[in-house]
Amino acid sequence: MIETLNGIFETVNYKQNTSIKLYDNDQYEDYPPHWHTTMELIMPTDNIYTVECNNQTFTLREGDIILICPGCVHTLFAPPTGHRIIFQPDANALRFIKDIETLLNAIAPLIVITPESFPSTHGKIRELLIEIKNEYLSSSSSFSEAIIYSKLLEIIALIGRNYTRKSETRAVHVMIKQEEYMKKFIEICNYIDEHCSEDLNLDDIANMSGFSKFYFSRMFRQFTNVSFYKYVNMKRIAKASELLTEPQNSITDVAINCGFSSLSSFIRMFKIIKGCTPTEFRNMYWS
Repeated sequence: MIETLNGIFETVNYKQNTSIKLYDNDQYEDYPPHWHTTMELIMPTDNIYTVECNNQTFTLREGDIILICPGCVHTLFAPPTGHRIIFQPDANALRFIKDIETLLNAIAPLIVITPESFPSTHGKIRELLIEIKNEYLSSSSSFSEAIIYSKLLEIIALIGRNYTRKSETRAVHVMIKQEEYMKKFIEICNYIDEHCSEDLNLDDIANMSGFSKFYFSRMFRQFTNVSFYKYVNMKRIAKASELLTEPQNSITDVAINCGFSSLSSFIRMFKIIKGCTPTEFRNMYWS
């Protein structure tokens, strides 16, 4: 299934004249640790399928779905027999929609969609993914990519709304209305996304929210599943990854332009988040 692999970086070979790739996969083949710039949705349609990511193992049953965020290293294990949909759309085609960028940051590195975790929306998401497969494999190509992306947007919206409802449930004791609470934290995440290379201070961002530092830190973690500073560093490393793909940008300049106070702190954080050094990342990308 992996057609082009340099080190652990996979170059996704999109379908001609599109920015999407889909495999109706039945191969009895494991795939080594790898990552790519696309998001990836996997759904077994016959037998199980196993995914390792972020030091965790996920065994997907028939109909379970996993969404792996761009840039996350993962390993895939196939049973001797079985079938699964593996869909790799270009996430950059959707990043102009701020809600999607915020959701991908919140659920990173992945989210698993099952009938138990998504009781009201799992069936619809499963149906949409099957429709994407059928459209991709159809001989009719007129506006096929547009149709597929429209269905992908619906999938992401369903995931986002379900995720938001869970966040609202966890924040049931928040002193402000839930709708205002969610809106506020989406705005804060968008602000961090846009200003991640600046000197972002927890006290200042907490003041922006109108909460105390302690309360903001607790509620921010509930909303994003990570601490404030980890979220900021994830955004900085994501920006650094993009800059490192341009050979004219030195690693020192990338570190400075992404808000790191020293080269050593940049290298250390890059390795924590990406599992490799900036130099190794660049070599994998350009090798």
